[in-house]
Amino acid sequence: MAVKCIPGMAISTGGVGKLLLLLLGVLLMTFFSTTVWAEKETKSGYDSDPGFGGPTESSAMLKEADEVKQPALRFPTFDRNLQPWFDWKGKLKKNYGLELGLAYTALYQSASDAPAGADDNAGSGIFRILTRWALLKNESGDTGTLVVGYDHRHAYTDSAPGDFGFAGYYGISGTLFSDVKGILGDLNWQQTFGGGRYGVVAGRFDPNDYFNVLGYANPWTSFQNLFILFNGSIAIPDWSTGIGAGLWLNDQWFAKAALSDVNGVLTESEFKFDTDELYSTAEIGWSPSREQRYFQNVHLTWWHADEKENGGSEESDGVAVSANWTWDQTWMLFTKAGWSDGSAPLYNESYTVGTLHYFSTRSDLFGLAFNWGDPPAGSGLNDQSTTELFYRLQFAQNLAITPSLQYITDPALNPAEDSLSIFGLRVRLTL
Repeated sequence: MAVKCIPGMAISTGGVGKLLLLLLGVLLMTFFSTTVWAEKETKSGYDSDPGFGGPTESSAMLKEADEVKQPALRFPTFDRNLQPWFDWKGKLKKNYGLELGLAYTALYQSASDAPAGADDNAGSGIFRILTRWALLKNESGDTGTLVVGYDHRHAYTDSAPGDFGFAGYYGISGTLFSDVKGILGDLNWQQTFGGGRYGVVAGRFDPNDYFNVLGYANPWTSFQNLFILFNGSIAIPDWSTGIGAGLWLNDQWFAKAALSDVNGVLTESEFKFDTDELYSTAEIGWSPSREQRYFQNVHLTWWHADEKENGGSEESDGVAVSANWTWDQTWMLFTKAGWSDGSAPLYNESYTVGTLHYFSTRSDLFGLAFNWGDPPAGSGLNDQSTTELFYRLQFAQNLAITPSLQYITDPALNPAEDSLSIFGLRVRLTL
């Protein structure tokens, strides 16, 4: 028995129950009062509005790294010696409109019950440079900004945590952490209009930074598992050439849409936009205000991926619904679901639910989430469940340490095992 969702797309009977629970959760969220999220002090004065982007978009990442933290340990001499660096960055922003961020992030993972011949441990590091240069600005505060990002992603072991199928898991247990070496990330122009009410991005960008965004999803600072962070039922490409636009319809409702090269991969930096092979997406959402979009947000996303003529995947499409809500700047609940047709996405049906806890006295973060997904029909793979638990310890002002545990039930690429555990340790230094 199946219930039709959109033409050509079916939801299983069990999926209907999950959908009803999801919608009930969304309704309960909206009955609670909203919370005004306090602005945090920054070291270099970075205060760029991320506009329609998510927590991994460049301006959001630069601001997050620049925020003054409340760490477990303080090293006054070390912090004082670093202050001239942050003062210099502040002058660059004030005098030239240029923001600069450096970061090094390392991840080690160890798996239990790996298949024979497979690696049971993996480690990788990423050095990242991010820049935002506001070259145009008018009296209403609208800006035209050039955004450039560069990563060097390198493995410490034979396998990297981001290798697909690490330890027999169908998915990515360490999102972003691969061995692709130097890559060009962002190279785009971002333009705002109407005091930030409208926005356009054009060039090379990652659609994941702008669509189906919830405030918890940041592989640099929160969870590590791909299916926990992002919706596995969406066949979203990686960094690619494209154009996107967003609009606040009023103080609470927003809409977004974009076209990108469906063949986008992070290892290819050429600008390519084939109108016969596109990824298209549109989204409408609601938040109590623009300032609270990360923390209180409900939205519906539609997407379509053209067939890849090189045989990569067939034409696919789908819909997703997502919501998160934060109470008293302390607890966030989030949930999302997606349904799709075609072989392009990793899952044709996916559900995620979880929570974050923000601590009032320290900049630590706790997270727990669960995902269930059903791979595409014809893949020969069974459904799979993933649970992830992490605790981010803000060890020092510019250093965070995040141990995590992932528990996979019925790992799709390791049918000999009923479950698989992956322990992770992430270390992140920002300057």
